[in-house]
Amino acid sequence: MSDRSKLRLFVLQVLVVSILATLMGRLWFLQVYKGADYVEAATANRVRPVLTPAPRGEVYDITGAPLVQNRTALVISVNRSLLVREPKDGYPVLQRLSKVLRTTPVDLQKRITPCGSRLPDKTIAGSADNCWSGSPYQPVPVAEYDAMDNAAVERVLAVEEHREDFPAVSADFRAVREYPGATLAAHTLGYLGPISQAEVGKAPYQNVQASALIGRDGIEKTYDAALRGTDGIEKLLVDKDGSVTGTASTTPPVAGDKLVLSLHAGVQKLVEDELEAAILRARTQQARQGKGLLKADSGAVVVLEAKTGRIVALASYPSYDPSAFVGGISSVNFKALIDKNNGEPLVPRSIAGAYAPASTFKAISSLAAVQNGQSSFASEVPCPGVFAPTGQTNFETANLGALSLRTAIVKSCDTNFYKFAYDAWVRDGGLHPVERPKDPMITLAKAFGLGQRTGIDLPNESKGLVPDRQWRQSFWDERKVDYCLGAKNPSFTPERRAFDLDFCNDGYLFRGGQATNFSIGQGETTLTPLQLASVYSTIANGGTIMQPTVGRALLSADGTKVTDIPTKVKGRIPVNPQTIADLRDALHGVTSEEGGTGFNAFQGLGLAVAGKTGTGEVGIKQDTSVFASFAPVEDPQLVVVSMISQGGTGASTSAPLVRKIYAGIFGLDGKTAILPGGKLPAVLPKVRSDGTVARAAVGASARRSTLGLTSLARDLFLSDVPRRRATASTR
Repeated sequence: MSDRSKLRLFVLQVLVVSILATLMGRLWFLQVYKGADYVEAATANRVRPVLTPAPRGEVYDITGAPLVQNRTALVISVNRSLLVREPKDGYPVLQRLSKVLRTTPVDLQKRITPCGSRLPDKTIAGSADNCWSGSPYQPVPVAEYDAMDNAAVERVLAVEEHREDFPAVSADFRAVREYPGATLAAHTLGYLGPISQAEVGKAPYQNVQASALIGRDGIEKTYDAALRGTDGIEKLLVDKDGSVTGTASTTPPVAGDKLVLSLHAGVQKLVEDELEAAILRARTQQARQGKGLLKADSGAVVVLEAKTGRIVALASYPSYDPSAFVGGISSVNFKALIDKNNGEPLVPRSIAGAYAPASTFKAISSLAAVQNGQSSFASEVPCPGVFAPTGQTNFETANLGALSLRTAIVKSCDTNFYKFAYDAWVRDGGLHPVERPKDPMITLAKAFGLGQRTGIDLPNESKGLVPDRQWRQSFWDERKVDYCLGAKNPSFTPERRAFDLDFCNDGYLFRGGQATNFSIGQGETTLTPLQLASVYSTIANGGTIMQPTVGRALLSADGTKVTDIPTKVKGRIPVNPQTIADLRDALHGVTSEEGGTGFNAFQGLGLAVAGKTGTGEVGIKQDTSVFASFAPVEDPQLVVVSMISQGGTGASTSAPLVRKIYAGIFGLDGKTAILPGGKLPAVLPKVRSDGTVARAAVGASARRSTLGLTSLARDLFLSDVPRRRATASTR
């Protein structure tokens, strides 16, 4: 054999050995190294999970009054994995069922077909309205009825009494959301909506089924994980054709926690009723400066504990009924809830509405002026009708002469605050500022937490706006090109072109007029009602900034575990305690001294209230009515703030509204006290052994609520919780 032949044979041997080694290595990898994984995967191929939704935790006010309940619904479902084993893939069953449910078999067929699968007519089931987004082995709900509806019961009996005609069809009792108070606290409670395909499997919904409902707004969203509980899982064994052959294991569902809020239902109802009444009254009043009748298009009221920051009531107008989302909301109805022409009822204005604080902001400006060494509350300050350096006038050009700073707050002089702000602006270098300007009023406003979210445990909170130098620079950088083009636009008026040219050249500058506007809560400055309430809470409690909180505690379904939701201290304002005390005294004078802007509204109330009126002048719109307050002055318990868009002056609309709220809470003006002493109950509601919640401070007459859905008898026939059918509406 030649050397060349030997070489070829050797190469062939090496190649064969290499191939055998590769095959043996691959065999070892599959059978030994990855064997366990493939065994598990093969096993999983014949096991299909079916989820049993856990009862969602209900929501209560601080006394145990139910705000969100679970009512019993009759749900008819079709198990598609069993149906397809019937003749003609179960179509005759759907025909019989469609007659009972008064729909069409084609509609039922679409509803039970998994999204993305091919229908009998070769089309693909694709939209959430005509396909099933859950597991193909999960029973699909095709009809839902109120369990107290006799007609619904008859339909269910038609299915249950003729089981032989309806294989793969089941009728069950399930929990769905119910709102005993209809629109009561709607924006705080929020609503549920279906989870999207993009959210499935991602934080915080890793263990949530594709067909689940999740919190979309309000506390339903914030506390979704606790309220949701843990779904049960039944693992079904299936053969190679997907037919069910048995059950591997069953894990029962764990009900979600019950959520107790610091909200007081009685105070909440009082506040909502009085806010709506005040807005309707305002619409019969004339606006200032001949602008016709007041529009009073929206508004909000906040009531919170001065010392803890716990929310007692949050009201926004207009409101909506969250039951509109139960069972799914149509696109038409949803658009109505976000329509500006309809008042955008879905917007939670108490935490997301941005309003000019107007003269209520003088509480911050006066503290800044005193801390900056410009004045004291006893010092005399001039209150001319016009502030000469900027040409700005006092409210309705009133000349009040020389006043103490305390009296200037009581009578709400503007021009003396212009002077404080202008002088501080000049000290900082005016249009050519020093390297580190003090900006005492802006700095203190930020120390109060303005310009950022309060951190309340609710979604969609607004930051408001503190227009500082950095904001002006950013705003100019974003808009200067448009304004420079506007300065050359021949279609604009000469005045408009001149304005645009000024902004184009130096719109980033912090001008003296902007500083003076800021001192009285005007210009670009905006606050939410909750932010303003937080400011007055800080003043009321002596300087501590509390984080507002609406959640009070989580109670396990069986009552064995109570998880407190604590209050949080965010910080303290850098102001001398005596200065804060002097401001509190001045704010009391607003409502208690003749000549005070709130005196007429609070005369003869019988409760010492400290507060400040505000009238926000907002472009071409009518005035924003504002009143911020706390009471009792000697030991502040509650803060009450009202802000009403296009509602007139603070003294004419918001101040009388706040008086009515205090009267209802404390039992004044001939009313029965809702919250004696203004203090929330210190004891939490308790969960009874049967899963119901005992009302706090109600005694034997406390009504029970249906948390557990343990039996048809309990839920349908023995429950003594009144059933309300709330319809979707705007208010």
